[in-house]
Amino acid sequence: MELLVASAIGLMTAAGIYLILRLRTFSVILGLAMLSYAVNVFIFASGRVTVGKPPILSAAASGYTDPLTQALVLTAIVISFGMTAVIVMMALGSYLNTGSDRIDMDDEGETR
Repeated sequence: MELLVASAIGLMTAAGIYLILRLRTFSVILGLAMLSYAVNVFIFASGRVTVGKPPILSAAASGYTDPLTQALVLTAIVISFGMTAVIVMMALGSYLNTGSDRIDMDDEGETR
């Protein structure tokens, strides 16, 4: 199970970095989203990967998962959604002003 989660985190990170290095705003937005998903899964997995265990301590439960990492991931999901919305609006404004979604602009505002 840990190998599968670690592989998924690695693949999402690699895909996110590849997409960020492209010269289109839509690819950069997708890359940032992939990186945020990779970080969220990493934080979630740092609280131990257990299946079928409750996140609340009780006398009847034989074990539990760490609820702190789940709370952190929920907070990170909300923050990353807001950041993605802001970046999409900035990219849309840039596209409407320049007529292109390329991000390799010259100093004079001309595209290459």
